Amino acid sequence: MKYYLIAGEASGDLHASRLMESLKREDPEAEFRFFGGDLMAAVGGTRVKHYKELAYMGFIPVMMHLRTIMRNMRMCKQDIRQWQPDVVILVDYPGFNLDIAKYVHRWGGPKVYYYIAPKIWAWKEYRIKRIKRDVDELFSILPFEVDFFEGKHHYPIHYVGNPTAEEVKEWLSLEEGGRLKVEGEGLKIALLAGSRKQEIKDNLPAMLRVADEFSDRYEVVVAGAPSIGRDYYAPFLAGHRATVVYSQTYALLHEACAALVTSGTATLETALFGVPQVVCYRLPMAKVYGALRKMLLKVKYVSLVNLVADREVVPELVADTFSEAALKRELSLILPGGAGRDAMLRGYEEVRQRLGNQCAPDEAARLMVKLLKI
Repeated sequence: MKYYLIAGEASGDLHASRLMESLKREDPEAEFRFFGGDLMAAVGGTRVKHYKELAYMGFIPVMMHLRTIMRNMRMCKQDIRQWQPDVVILVDYPGFNLDIAKYVHRWGGPKVYYYIAPKIWAWKEYRIKRIKRDVDELFSILPFEVDFFEGKHHYPIHYVGNPTAEEVKEWLSLEEGGRLKVEGEGLKIALLAGSRKQEIKDNLPAMLRVADEFSDRYEVVVAGAPSIGRDYYAPFLAGHRATVVYSQTYALLHEACAALVTSGTATLETALFGVPQVVCYRLPMAKVYGALRKMLLKVKYVSLVNLVADREVVPELVADTFSEAALKRELSLILPGGAGRDAMLRGYEEVRQRLGNQCAPDEAARLMVKLLKI
């Protein structure tokens, strides 16, 4: 069968590539065409566009690149129609992908499957109408989404397990997990400041200043984002006792004793490695955002760890609740010997249990091929 996949950022490239590998095992005749990245290209098939040409986030960047975005959208729609796939598989990236789903549905084209459900439970819940109308099958990787989609909105979905849990488990099972290439053998504090330049600019300076307070006892190591060059990090690191490493986030977490982490999948990865963490997300105009958050966000928490547990396992210092003093205090509580460390580690066990033991790409691929054959 012919599979057309669309992934719009680095995490989508990773998850889509693993799904493609699983689809090849389920369907040896599988053909792939996709918008995606290097990991998807390594699996095989034809890449139409690299996700780096799509990944514009935030109101101002989107408006500045609106012509490019619309041109890519038109190209994608035309390419799908010309290639005539059996299914279009959308991977996260809802701003772009929901428009593609609408087009394919109106055209009456192939089936539309969504792998990694849009996070409409956090905000933009109105998108449920579009999902119900335009998406044939939705594959969820977060257990609490079942109650949201099925219980609240009466839209049946498939929970297939969490790919991050599987990826961490697989990495840990290797006989030789790559040793971190950082001088020294001391305990490490990991700084995961996000994958986009604006996130790094907003968060890394404060993270470094707080970590400096502990650098006499701990090595401070920054996880470099794969799409951000060393030159961008250099000015932030100047004057700090910190090192940046690339493509070694899992190795870093494996050796870290604590972490400061921006919200996102990184919070879940950190928990699955058993590293106590403080979730922090500094934003400009924090008080304004804090007020808007109360009006717009539909969830109590921003970190996946707390959302999966449905309680506060890790502290969240976001926007108007963020301060360097609070960050220092929370970090001191989770370092070795800290009063909050053991309770957090017990909470992580609860999160692991809720995620389950399914291999998400394998389960999703099995279901996709089965459904396409009906």
